Amino acid sequence: MKVFLDTNVLASAIATRGLCADVLREVLSSEELVISQSVLDELKRVLADKFGLPPKIISEALAMLCTDSELSNATKKIAIEIQDKDDIVILSDAISAAVDIFVTGDKEVSALSRIDQMEILSPRAFWEKLRRE
Repeated sequence: MKVFLDTNVLASAIATRGLCADVLREVLSSEELVISQSVLDELKRVLADKFGLPPKIISEALAMLCTDSELSNATKKIAIEIQDKDDIVILSDAISAAVDIFVTGDKEVSALSRIDQMEILSPRAFWEKLRRE
């Protein structure tokens, strides 16, 4: 299964312990992780500005993600009405890679539930789905 983890999920997974870290570990070991350059750029900024992680830790985390994932960058943006236009770019990247599941903590994006064949789940809903399978 191809899984795209949103920036907020990756940031929480890298900077803290808990559900998002478990989700990332499970995806890396059992699924196919897809990320995009947009996510990597945003993740670098969030880890530094919001979490205050040192540059060396950020570089190592980004290098690990680049090594253990498929990189997708959309050629065109999807037409969807949401407030955060940056999310349109990231959703477009995920759709371009034909991912099965997009995992996000963003309530507006989660409320979409599905875009085409891509299911949108919260980290908790995704974790519960993995446990049922």
